[in-house]
Amino acid sequence: MKNLFTNKIRKTAIIVVISCVAFFSVSFIHNDFEIAKNIDIFSSVIKELHLNYVDPINAGDLVKKAIDSMLESLDPYTVYYPESDIEEYRLLTTGQYGGIGAVIQQKEEYVIIAQPYEGFPAQKSGLKPGDKIIEINGKSAKGRTTEEVSTILKGQPGTSITLKIMPYGKNETIDKEIFREEIKLPNIPYAGKIDDKIGYVRLQQFTENAAKEVKEEFMKLKEQNIDGFVLDLRGNGGGLLHEAVLIMNLFVDRDNLIVYTKGKTTERNAQYKTMFPVLDNQIPIVVLINESSASASEIVAGAFQDLDRGLVVGERTFGKGLVQNVVPLPYNSRLKVTISKYYIPSGRCIQAIDYSGNDRRRLSDSTYIAFKTKNGRTVYDKGGIEPDVKITNPTFSKIASSLYGKNIIFDFVNEFQLKNASIPQPSSFEISDALFEEFVEYIKDKDYDYETETEMALKTLNKTAKKEQYLEAIQEEIKNLETKIKHNKEEDVYTFKKEIIELLQAEIVSRYYFQKGQIEVMLKSDNEIKKAIELLKNKDEYNSLLKGKK
Repeated sequence: MKNLFTNKIRKTAIIVVISCVAFFSVSFIHNDFEIAKNIDIFSSVIKELHLNYVDPINAGDLVKKAIDSMLESLDPYTVYYPESDIEEYRLLTTGQYGGIGAVIQQKEEYVIIAQPYEGFPAQKSGLKPGDKIIEINGKSAKGRTTEEVSTILKGQPGTSITLKIMPYGKNETIDKEIFREEIKLPNIPYAGKIDDKIGYVRLQQFTENAAKEVKEEFMKLKEQNIDGFVLDLRGNGGGLLHEAVLIMNLFVDRDNLIVYTKGKTTERNAQYKTMFPVLDNQIPIVVLINESSASASEIVAGAFQDLDRGLVVGERTFGKGLVQNVVPLPYNSRLKVTISKYYIPSGRCIQAIDYSGNDRRRLSDSTYIAFKTKNGRTVYDKGGIEPDVKITNPTFSKIASSLYGKNIIFDFVNEFQLKNASIPQPSSFEISDALFEEFVEYIKDKDYDYETETEMALKTLNKTAKKEQYLEAIQEEIKNLETKIKHNKEEDVYTFKKEIIELLQAEIVSRYYFQKGQIEVMLKSDNEIKKAIELLKNKDEYNSLLKGKK
């Protein structure tokens, strides 16, 4: 009887298995048919347009737009790169591209050089900030956008490009033939001591050798007897996953889980642990983050937090927890496709936006789930990494933002550079009162108008008073307020002198000492840096926060 019952169960199981296999086979065949059917339809549409459309068509452009539109319905990180965009693809995935090595920006009808990278073709050929690009390879650059000019400037290393340039402050043009080179943006634009005993590394991206470079800079700092370390990941949009894991391995012991991934299929699931002997598992560490820290930056910051290896200071991060894989396609094109999600040691997923279906929403407070760090601190999956200590560098005033955004500071510094062949080292260079007064005189005939919060509130008051028929009764008072506000705006240059000086100083130093010097100057007035130093110097507060005590 028992055998009969057992055989019956086996037969039932076999039937169930066969049914499942049949179901999945039919499902697969159905999906395969749907794909083939729609590709056939798409191909037919392109052919009919080519044969019958009244005007000539560019099939490549149409297909690119069709693919882009299709991918837009998924997530922003699944991207198609045709062969023509291969330099952009290389820049995103390796930090390298073929080009002249310069930041460019729009100014009126032309594109100008904003900042050449130190040691690359633009700088070596003598291009300077403010230089206007008049022609490119004999064709007018008037009216072209920065994106258009950037695309033309990029190309295979070793190839040349001819630019007709109007140097800043001159009315005559000069021709420059510039040979493109492999442009590798630095992983670490600045490293050094920010206090007698505290080391600092600004990590800009996670491309090849990022961990090796962090290790080298950290070892140099150790030789200077530091007893605290700041890893600055602000503005770091991420990069290679294995570099993030290797960086963690510098500061945590072997065999610690740093991150794991989950995808649609089991082969997309993986764990990434530290594999090598630790470099230093004792030195106190502060990791700086902001809303532009994403992906690999969030893995590193989150792992430091989850493993209670260091304090995270700054703003909540971007929340990019999606993993991409690059798939080669025909004709040297590429597809960067999202295949899984990142999870950090506590089990939190750092992805902030739900892209499933057409539902694109940021996680709400009601969805937050509590997790525990290695030592028992409570952390939440808020989408991104929430810092242990929240602190934000204050935003610039309206007048400072206007002076910078309208290129008035940029132009003043161009004039300064024409008159000054050199300046002192970034650590000792300061804006004198005389130079600031020179700037005040310079801006007197410049348009840097801006609308203050008070003016906006006064406009609202005016509108509301008119609607409620009180305007006639208070019109005189409103006019008096408008006059006082206008007078105060003229004094804003002195009211906000400190931050205007900070922008002037950073811009001037960048002309002589490039990005490295600019960072060094800006660190002096950085509130998050000041807080990091304070925490690393106060061992009791540092340890208390790591234990979850306020």
